[in-house]
Amino acid sequence: MILHSNILGEGKPFVILHGFLGMSDNWKTLGSQFSEYGFQVHLVDQRNHGRSFHDAAFNYEVLAEDLKLYCDEHSLSDIVLLGHSMGGKTAMLFATEYPELVSKLLVADISPRFYPIHHDDILNGLSELDFDTIKSRGEADKILSNYVSDVGTRMFLLKNLYWVEKGQLGLRINLEVLKDEVAEVGEALPSYVAFEKETLFLRGDRSEYIGVGDEVIIKNHFPKAEIVTISNAGHWLHAENPKDFFEAAISFVNS
Repeated sequence: MILHSNILGEGKPFVILHGFLGMSDNWKTLGSQFSEYGFQVHLVDQRNHGRSFHDAAFNYEVLAEDLKLYCDEHSLSDIVLLGHSMGGKTAMLFATEYPELVSKLLVADISPRFYPIHHDDILNGLSELDFDTIKSRGEADKILSNYVSDVGTRMFLLKNLYWVEKGQLGLRINLEVLKDEVAEVGEALPSYVAFEKETLFLRGDRSEYIGVGDEVIIKNHFPKAEIVTISNAGHWLHAENPKDFFEAAISFVNS
């Protein structure tokens, strides 16, 4: 099965992968900006997310394989590849497995290292959404607010709501599988893999996902990596400071 995507513009292929519980739509604004610079931007939904297929298998190996099949299907090579968080981990693994397909790699606010599970509250909150009784986004938000206090995070999660049919809401994500396999999201990149081409790591100054100790780990896998800090931004740096994020990304891609 081939991943669902939204393709914008014409030119050199530029593939963008969203994070855990996200979707390609999260990148629409930035994607259209990149497309204005002579890129054909592929906003991709990873499996069990967005409009892509649901499947019980969920780990970085299958996510990277999905992307390879997608590139084959669309005859993509020499791609610019950008991934955020979970999408960044997929992008890292893909670049190390298929370096001949990737010209430049951009990783947003994630390191190659292991991360412990930290999505429990979010997943528990989403599990409490009973769509036999919930009939509006507002009602869903009210229930979710008991588990997730941050309004921005809730708005991000509620983008997954859609009308299955008239009067019947549902979630686009495959919640059961993502709950069962959540530990996979924090898995480290295999210790022996490396990508020798130009790589940019973008981190939010208010995020703890890429710390001081991560620089050594990053350089072990990505010897040509540079790390740029985006100010006034946390983990969702591309949404919190899109202007600086875009400028850093486009100057790296065009250098």
